[in-house]
Amino acid sequence: MELGISIALILASLLMILLVLLHKGKGGGLSDMFGGGFSSNFGGSSVVERNLDRLTVITGVIWFVCIIALGLLVRP
Repeated sequence: MELGISIALILASLLMILLVLLHKGKGGGLSDMFGGGFSSNFGGSSVVERNLDRLTVITGVIWFVCIIALGLLVRP
């Protein structure tokens, strides 16, 4: 059980990193450096941005549930 939740946590963490880097940059920070060309091509589509927001929130909830579940399983 712990192994399955640990694998889900690792996958959710990697997906969360990817999704956050795909978001449109609002300043001049790291997101512009990594995704400047990509976000300029798809920046006009608000549907894509909304779906990316939803997917990021769902992945965050899955990540949070995995953290809580692991904490409850390894508790003595």
